[in-house]
Amino acid sequence: MDVVLVRWPEEEHRLDELRETGSPRLLLVGPQVSPPEAVDCLEDWVRLPADDRDVRARVATLEARASNGHAQPAIDGDGLLRFRKHWTALSPVERSLAGGLVERFGAVVGRDALAKRAWPKGAPTRNALDVHVLRLRRRIAPLGLEVRTVRSRGYLLQATAQVTLDRA
Repeated sequence: MDVVLVRWPEEEHRLDELRETGSPRLLLVGPQVSPPEAVDCLEDWVRLPADDRDVRARVATLEARASNGHAQPAIDGDGLLRFRKHWTALSPVERSLAGGLVERFGAVVGRDALAKRAWPKGAPTRNALDVHVLRLRRRIAPLGLEVRTVRSRGYLLQATAQVTLDRA
């Protein structure tokens, strides 16, 4: 599936249609413009002017996501994180953190957004968030999922190449 390049905000009208059809899209964001909130893992953005290598890398990532069959993790009402044929139980804090990451699967979620989601009455210390993210990483690794740190931006949930545990 080809990745569609969309100039933001000039071609904003095209975005809803591309989202509805599930087309992978890369938004080319102007230098002084805020990018829109990504709604799924088939959307990414790059600020212009951008190096050709950066654009090609983001296009390749979107192509890989599109060819992956849109496999996306989900959290059920019992607090089980399911991905493909695998699952794991999550603690309440892990469930909150994973929920924020699952909603933006394949996109970066800021540290503050995750902290507010897990601790709505007040943010924990930086160390507390790091410890809970580490525990979440360990719990979801057997499912074929990983949480990557994106320096100065937050965390990103993505699929890994192999699954290490076979649960049905």
